[in-house]
Amino acid sequence: MPYQVIIPAAGQGKRMGAGKNKLLVELNDIPLLIHTLRVFEQDEECTGIILAIHPQDMYEFEALLKKHKIMKVENIVFGGKERQHSIYNALKTVVGGGVILVHDAARPFIKKEHIHRLVDAATKSGAAIIGVPAKDTMKKVLDGKVLETIERSSLWAVQTPQAFRMSTLLKAYELAERENFLGTDDASLVERLSIPIMMVEGDYDNIKLTTQEDLFFAEAILKKYT
Repeated sequence: MPYQVIIPAAGQGKRMGAGKNKLLVELNDIPLLIHTLRVFEQDEECTGIILAIHPQDMYEFEALLKKHKIMKVENIVFGGKERQHSIYNALKTVVGGGVILVHDAARPFIKKEHIHRLVDAATKSGAAIIGVPAKDTMKKVLDGKVLETIERSSLWAVQTPQAFRMSTLLKAYELAERENFLGTDDASLVERLSIPIMMVEGDYDNIKLTTQEDLFFAEAILKKYT
């Protein structure tokens, strides 16, 4: 089923300590951003990509898109102060309805099969997210003190993409804007509409690259698939 995807790429990634936008850090001589964009560029079901970027990256990003023949980027918008503001700026430019995905630019290892399962689930239910079951024992902690052990079987680590009917996500963002609500992810905004959100199981390779240490894991994952 066809879909469009918003990719927020306006953060500067200071925790990466790269001295530049972390999306320009190279894995196997290819920028992280391009690794991520290629997943959607090569997916026949993806009809368009909307990038939200920092204004200072415009020239370099446009050059990368041209160099690596990324043709599906239909629009580039400037991001806001928070990730949520960047996504809202992008969302307001989307043409048409159907299913819209939001995906972290720093997650280059999402698989096409999981994207398609997400889109299918969102088409049927209105909202779907991807994640993996928690592996570790989970504790609730306050002021450095353990309060309790939380039963693990119902806990999932949430990833992206997250998929929604366009009308649903836009309504959620409009409500958040009116009420000055800042969520932790797109699903946290949609939850406020009391709309059921389906969970699609992904895999543990779909990591978000945030720190220098993450690059070692990324290189190992790349080797596994090459």
